[in-house]
This record gives sequence, structure tokens and C-alpha cells, in this order.
Amino acid sequence: MNITSFLMYCFIITVTPGPTNIVILSTTQNYGMKRGLHFSYGSTIAFFILLVLSAFLNTLFSTWIPNVLFIMQVVGTAYMIYLAYQIYNMDTTDASENKAGNFSSGFLMQFLNPKVVLFTMTVIPSFVLPYYNSTVALSLSVVAITIIGFIAFLLWVLFGAIFKQFLQNHKKIVNVFMTICLVYAAIMIWI
Repeated sequence: MNITSFLMYCFIITVTPGPTNIVILSTTQNYGMKRGLHFSYGSTIAFFILLVLSAFLNTLFSTWIPNVLFIMQVVGTAYMIYLAYQIYNMDTTDASENKAGNFSSGFLMQFLNPKVVLFTMTVIPSFVLPYYNSTVALSLSVVAITIIGFIAFLLWVLFGAIFKQFLQNHKKIVNVFMTICLVYAAIMIWI
């Protein structure tokens, strides 16, 4: 296995804009780093669970993949459209009552994110299983990918925190842009 290619692929996939990263940015921009981090923790745990499922149940899922992926596409698309609507209508006048940036919403977003489901279903069989099949190798791969994903989430939180003032000054434009990105991501699932 070419470890450099594996690590680069994992980093590029996890750091590029996707539904989870867009919501992390929006949450951090509107409600601060603490809420962005809580969302990221939930996303990381869901990412880890999906990787574990992929690593240890890959052969079982191979017969179900078309049905599982279709269901995830439908549910994920609906959830992303819902989040796009929430971001578009976001009112930060009373952030204390809004529950958008919490652990459970991050977990749910990541677990229903079709980009992540496709990634987790393909990265282990493409990069690890052709070369290693031991529990130790699979476990190390899952941990490494999870750490890379968590670092990517932290970069989005950091980006939101650093540019918070700029993003706050242009809140409506930023929210419309992030809404368009989420809708685009939802459409791209089907193309």
C-alpha cells in the first residue's frame, strides 16, 4: 500500500467542502467555536462508527450496497435540504435557544452524509484490504482516517473562528452561499 497516496486521499476527501464542513463553518460563524467543536465531536464519532462498519462488515454490505446507498441518498438529500433551509433562515439574535450546533446534530449530519458513507465504504476496500486483512491493520487504518477527519473538522472550525467577524458582517450573503453549496451537494449525490 502506498501510504502517502492513502493519507493524501483521506485528507483531500475530508477537508474539501461537503455538507458537514459547511455546517461546521456556519455553526462556528454564527454561534462560536464551542458550538462548532461540539458539532465536530459528534461528526467525528459518526465518522469513526461508519469506518468501523465499513472495515468489519464490508463483505456483508457488498451484497446490500445498492439498497443501502439508495436509502442513504434519499435520507441524506432530505437532511441536507433541511439544513440548507435552516442556514438560509438562520437568526442569531438569540443563539442560546438554538440547538443547531450540538453533538447530536453533528453525529446525525455525518452519519447521514452520503459523501462520507461513500468514502467510508470505498477507502478501506480500496486502500487497505488489498494489502492487509489483519484486525490490527484495519484498526490502525480506521484510527488514522478518523484522526485525519477530525483534523479537517478542526480546520473548518478554525476558519470559521478566524473569519468570524468578516462572516458576521456579511452574514446573509454567507448564509445564502452556504445554502447554495448544500443544495448543490444534495443535487450532486444524484448525478
